[in-house]
Amino acid sequence: MTILVDPALTDPETVLGALDFAGVAVFAATGALAAARQKHDLVTFAFFGAITGVGGGTLRDLLIGAPVFWVQDWRYIAVCLMASLAVWLVGARDWRFRALLWLDAIGLAAYGVMGAAKAEAVGVAPLICIVMGALTACFGGVVRDLLAGQPSILLRREITVSAALLAATLFVLGRVLGLDAWPAALIAAPCGFALRAGALVWGWSLPAFPGTPARG
Repeated sequence: MTILVDPALTDPETVLGALDFAGVAVFAATGALAAARQKHDLVTFAFFGAITGVGGGTLRDLLIGAPVFWVQDWRYIAVCLMASLAVWLVGARDWRFRALLWLDAIGLAAYGVMGAAKAEAVGVAPLICIVMGALTACFGGVVRDLLAGQPSILLRREITVSAALLAATLFVLGRVLGLDAWPAALIAAPCGFALRAGALVWGWSLPAFPGTPARG
């Protein structure tokens, strides 16, 4: 089966193409930073970077029946390796783990949009496009946290997944209302990033289920 993909999704000179490569790069950097926290070697840096950078997009493509993006274009793995090497070369810095949080915020917003955009390009229903956006943005981080032995982003009270959902939702809503892909992306991605940034700066979180957890 041949799947027609909007050239804006594969050409790195376009806004959506740039978001795609940016999302891969920043998530790869967060994977490498997780490896740095555990003081792993350079090969493990590269593995963490690659699995985090392409993990969400790989699952998305398998679910929507599209060719797996990094198999079709070697540049994605190259970006992961370069991001991992950059983290290695930076070395120990007091600010690097704080940088992980901000890079994660950028990745959540960029990949929330990109995942929704690719799903839309292959004819997926709007609601599922939103789900694919959130999955693309979050799954690589889930794998990264699992490998690093850290609490999953899905279990954190602070806003993380919601930022990806907001970015994906605003992009899909813009497209439904007739906006071209790039204006919709330029509205959606900054909003998703702003929501996550608010969580980092001011501690925003969603309301928890009422009641006191049982102790025992």
